[in-house]
Amino acid sequence: MKTVFTLTCVFFMLSNLCSQTKEINTLSTSPYEVHTVELSEDLRVAYVDEGTNDRVLLFVHGLGSSLQAWNKNIETLKKDYRCIALDLPGYGQSSMGDYSFKTTFFGETVLAFMKKLELENVVLVGHSMGGHTAIQTVLANDENVEKLVLVAPAGFEVFIEGESQFLKNYFTPTLVKSATKEQVAKNVEINFHKMPDDAQFMIDDRLALEHTPAFEAYCEMIPKCIAGMLDEPVFDQLSTIKIPTLILFGENDGLIPNRYLHPALNPAQVATNGHEQITNSKLILLPETGHFVQWEQAAKFNEYLVAFLEE
Repeated sequence: MKTVFTLTCVFFMLSNLCSQTKEINTLSTSPYEVHTVELSEDLRVAYVDEGTNDRVLLFVHGLGSSLQAWNKNIETLKKDYRCIALDLPGYGQSSMGDYSFKTTFFGETVLAFMKKLELENVVLVGHSMGGHTAIQTVLANDENVEKLVLVAPAGFEVFIEGESQFLKNYFTPTLVKSATKEQVAKNVEINFHKMPDDAQFMIDDRLALEHTPAFEAYCEMIPKCIAGMLDEPVFDQLSTIKIPTLILFGENDGLIPNRYLHPALNPAQVATNGHEQITNSKLILLPETGHFVQWEQAAKFNEYLVAFLEE
């Protein structure tokens, strides 16, 4: 079962940055000022907002991550664009509550956030689970989304019912809680083709999280997020997306496809399968790049994103 953990857990778990309860701040500090907005009585969303250009880029992080996943991109892109990155509910400095943690819920949160901040003609950028969330967002309402950017998105890889049920049965709060230091480190490292030195804080934060009151809620949330993605597949709806879409995948993605359940697939095949469903889409495969594309290849990611924005 240890092999199953290693090969399947990493598909979902970007065990980096940290989730929190309402009383606990993130363990690493964002280089940008963090704002909060109340979307409802029990839902508060934290976000950073850098740059003053009318062109808005809205960034959505993946599972186990936070708005800090976009630090290296905002640093450059804020010079020419207004860059907003949010913490999804249950993550970073956003509120923790009795949420469903399904990607439709996250998508509804993104739409409510856009409405609250009066954001229009947004370029929506989502990574991994955040890509799945971005897809759900535009499927629900693409009126104020000008373009879509999917970075190694969950949702392109299809799981049959038996596979889905296996994963949901396997991932439990106890499993998340019992990960050793070595497993946590490996779960972070496998996000990259070559682990960058500046990503070490992702391991440190995840380990430090275990010693905070936030950890119990985090362990409960992760399996719910996994089940939420599995229960709400989007592949068959990709063909309904009509807005211009950029898809970025690392050729050496160690998380997608799932190596245990789909050993015959490779990242390029999964990426191409999704790309072919979205008529108005462009696919870029980055060599020597893992799952965390925007961090490992930040300069190239920024370059490709800007080129897409200017088309």
